[in-house]
Amino acid sequence: MLSETAKALIPKARIFGFTAEISNSVLHTADDEGRYLTDSELDTLVAMQPNTPVSAVRFLRDHALEIAAESHAQLIAEQPELTQPGGGLYPPLRAEACLRDLWHFLRCTTYGIASQNPEFTSPEGLHYMQLLYQELQVPLPAMVRGLEGNKTASLKRLSLIDQETFAPYFEHLIEKFKAFH
Repeated sequence: MLSETAKALIPKARIFGFTAEISNSVLHTADDEGRYLTDSELDTLVAMQPNTPVSAVRFLRDHALEIAAESHAQLIAEQPELTQPGGGLYPPLRAEACLRDLWHFLRCTTYGIASQNPEFTSPEGLHYMQLLYQELQVPLPAMVRGLEGNKTASLKRLSLIDQETFAPYFEHLIEKFKAFH
């Protein structure tokens, strides 16, 4: 059961940062609904910003569950003690929450890619995320490792040029979470 503190922090812990760009209305709607961008929304972004990397965003969206699951499985394989009694991802509901968070962090990364902003995070949202993770006693080194897994699982599915182009988006989020310690 979530504490009242955690319940109050959850709506504030939104890590995607919105700038004054016109594309933000599309991104804000998707973020409000906790979902990936639709094809229609991607088309809207392209109409506003012709260089929007639609194929990469669409690909990551279409493979998001697979990518997050691979990252999660790799984390558990490397650190099986996390899911054992006393581990940071025990009981199983905590391990499921980790997988869900990896999916959502990949979603936010795709927003950064769609907006062509490698520094896509909100300092305020990250602050509240840090407080939330402290409240929930999330094992931060494991979450950082999961984010690194998201990066690896995502980039290996992209072309070499796309890997170079989009790696900074993943690295930005990883560095922000490393700073939580």
